[in-house]
Order: sequence, then structure tokens, then C-alpha cells
Amino acid sequence: MTAQPKFRLGLLGSGKGSNAAAIADACLSGLIPAQVALVLSDVPDAGILERARARGLPALHIPPGPSRAKLDAAAEAAFIQALQKAEVDLVVLAGFMRIVGAEFLRAFPNRVVNIHPALLPAFQGLEAWKQALDYGVKVTGVTVHFVDQGVDTGPVIAQETVPVLPGDTPETLHARIQDVERKIYPASIAALARGEIRLQGRQTVWKRL
Repeated sequence: MTAQPKFRLGLLGSGKGSNAAAIADACLSGLIPAQVALVLSDVPDAGILERARARGLPALHIPPGPSRAKLDAAAEAAFIQALQKAEVDLVVLAGFMRIVGAEFLRAFPNRVVNIHPALLPAFQGLEAWKQALDYGVKVTGVTVHFVDQGVDTGPVIAQETVPVLPGDTPETLHARIQDVERKIYPASIAALARGEIRLQGRQTVWKRL
């Protein structure tokens, strides 16, 4: 019998790449039934590229253009072309600090996911752990979600809570949030790769095979 082709992931990131490393390691160990087909970054010396290359994964830097918040049209087209050439089934944003545009989302409909360090819809945007601490909530958390044209507004795939402890600083809270991220993101991607999640309107429906 011919082996089924593996589910293929494209990872995008701008920073150290801790979530990307967790996902790549889960693929290599078989916990995620998928392979990382390509790692892309908008930052030439980003840690995510170094971590990918250390694991023997294809990794490229694509210049993002002049905007600090989003990819310009040429850069977006280059990202799309690279991901399509790699035949990715799912685009995984792992600390990617730019907004992806409508053309990108049309190229990968309902196939772009992100992780956010808060319980959405609370504390959207940057440094959500600091927002939670400043607001004084007792519980925050992590959200894995599909990406739409808003900022942190796409349908929720999975969430997990993280308590805010007395004496927490932004650094200590963020560290505990990241520990949860490195568990919930690979688990969610594994479920997507196994076909256990489908999108029904704005609702994600999990089914156990």
C-alpha cells in the first residue's frame, strides 16, 4: 500500500521561535502527524530560523516591506508563493508580528491559525499578559484560533486558563503562559492534522476519530 502523504505545515514567526520549536519537535516525535514543510520569517536573524535550521528544516527570510505592522503587497505575494510551492496544508503563525492581509487569507482559506496569550476576546493585541496584569484579573490564559481579517478575532479552536498569582510580574506571568502555549498549540495542530476539527460558521467543532 502507498503511504498517505503527510500533512504539511508552514510556520511563520518573527522572534525566538519557542512555539515553532515545540511544534517541530512534536512533528519529529510523531505526536503531531505532520511534517514542517517550511519555516518563514520577516526578520533575517530571528531565532525561529536558527531553531529550524538546527533541526534540518527548510527556513527562509523574506523581507516584509516598509510597514512595521503588516506585509506589503510584494512581500505578501512572496510569502504566499513560498508556502504554495512548499504545498502546505496549514499555515501556523508562531510569534509572527505582522498582520496578514486579505490576499493571504484568500490563498489559504480557513487554513491559517494563530496563538494568543490571553483568553480571547479579552486582551486582544500586543503584550496581552501585561494587559491582564494591569487590569487586575485573577485568571488569564491562552487561545488558539483561526485567523480572519480582524486582529485576534477569528474563531476559537482551543483555550486554557492560567492563574494570575499574587506578586506576579509581566515576566513571571508571561513565562507561565508560554509553558501552556507550548502544550496547547501542538495539541491543537495535531487535532487539525488528524481531521478532528471542522469550522461551522464561527464555531469550531471537535470530533474524536
